[in-house]
Amino acid sequence: MNVLIKGIEDERFERPLRLIANLFFEESAIHFGDCDEADLQVHIELSSDDLIEAEAVLTNSSEQSYTARYEHDWVPYENEKERFKQLKTAVSHVYLNVLQDLTGIRQKWGILTGIRPTKLIHKQTQLGLPKEEIHEKLKKEYLITDEKIQLMQNIVDRQLSVVPDLYDLQHEVSIYIGIPFCPTKCAYCTFPAYAILGKQGRVDSFLAGLHYEIQEMGRWMKENNIKITTIYYGGGTPTSITAEEMDALYEEMYRSFPDVDKVREVTVEAGRPDTISEDKLEVLNKWNIDRISINPQSYTQETLKAIGRHHTVEETIDKFHLSRGMGMNNINMDLIIGLPGEELPELQHSLDETEKLMPESLTVHTLSFKRASEMTKNKDKYKVADRLEIEKMMNLAENWTKEHGYEPYYLYRQKNILGNLENVGYALPEQDSIYNIMIMEEVQTIIGIGCGAASKFIDPKTGKITHFANPKEPNAYNLGFKEYTEKKIKILNDLFS
Repeated sequence: MNVLIKGIEDERFERPLRLIANLFFEESAIHFGDCDEADLQVHIELSSDDLIEAEAVLTNSSEQSYTARYEHDWVPYENEKERFKQLKTAVSHVYLNVLQDLTGIRQKWGILTGIRPTKLIHKQTQLGLPKEEIHEKLKKEYLITDEKIQLMQNIVDRQLSVVPDLYDLQHEVSIYIGIPFCPTKCAYCTFPAYAILGKQGRVDSFLAGLHYEIQEMGRWMKENNIKITTIYYGGGTPTSITAEEMDALYEEMYRSFPDVDKVREVTVEAGRPDTISEDKLEVLNKWNIDRISINPQSYTQETLKAIGRHHTVEETIDKFHLSRGMGMNNINMDLIIGLPGEELPELQHSLDETEKLMPESLTVHTLSFKRASEMTKNKDKYKVADRLEIEKMMNLAENWTKEHGYEPYYLYRQKNILGNLENVGYALPEQDSIYNIMIMEEVQTIIGIGCGAASKFIDPKTGKITHFANPKEPNAYNLGFKEYTEKKIKILNDLFS
């Protein structure tokens, strides 16, 4: 979809206008000035004198036109970034409204295209604003519907009950440990995930670097008296490595990190059932780790085959029972809405199978066409449900979780997500993942260790976020892990000095 924008020429508007267009159309392109092949023309008038005023007139190829207007008082600002943000909001308002009028599609998340909407409520709550005022602000400023605002509020309330000191953890850190290997790579995946078969040399080299990072980060935390809130082993699939390698890794964690026995939560993603075995579960028990993820994604065998997951539905169920029988008392499972070939009946079947297991938490993802994934590169091969069906599937999942005692406790959104919906984590009482809350609400530094691990450094005083990512490719990581460790420690010294 080619959209010609007239009236404004500031190219800082290109990205927000493109992201909003993508809520309605696939692969939109925004043009300023001229475009001979424009499908839509939107003339935007923006005035920023005493008031911020915006008007958009959209004209389509059939010469139909739609108009929207916006007016708002200036909010005091300290810099150009804050000033432009208010102008962007005005332009986004009128632009979204004319596109909604044109298509008849109501965007329940309004002009929001960001990943972490619940942060908006947390921020206003910390400022002491009452809920009613916050909700009205979300409706007016962002055009979010009452339904989504209530979902956000329910999640914020739950998070503050699970982690009452959520706003006071900026002087602690959480740890993410990335292990970039899987049995096979799924078609929708863009995480660091390399097929482990025949790669033992790369695995050995990677683990040597990982142990080094754990030692050095542990030394820094002990020297600076920094406590750890949570530890999360992700990937890839951390249970792809051998039981002996897992044992050595957890031993290193206990030896190097400060007070691991006092960490609130340690999670190991065992997402691929075909990586779970008795000897690996025994290792988890040995190191007092009982929170794992076993991710079916779907209980339809044809779907698993289509997306490249080489395990069976029966294997998922069997490995769940094995894990439960060997002491795993907090198991999360993931389901994905909108996988190729699936509609309401397939999701209902997955939920029926979930009911037989009743994991402590269930994360319901909506399929996202991530730019670098196999699925995105070959969309013709992977046919997915339409927007209306996706919404029905999400409603089914929401109703099912409520009926079975699960409550939403974290939420995030992604670009190119089907139906412009969301991913929601649900949990039974007192079974929420604290790490998931930490990573989503960005209240403390997350130190990323391992291949492809992203660190998110958050200034304890200002809240400013600095990103730092280790290389995704194992060979690159193996060559430079000492250098990356030194760079991260330098950033940490600057933040916590």
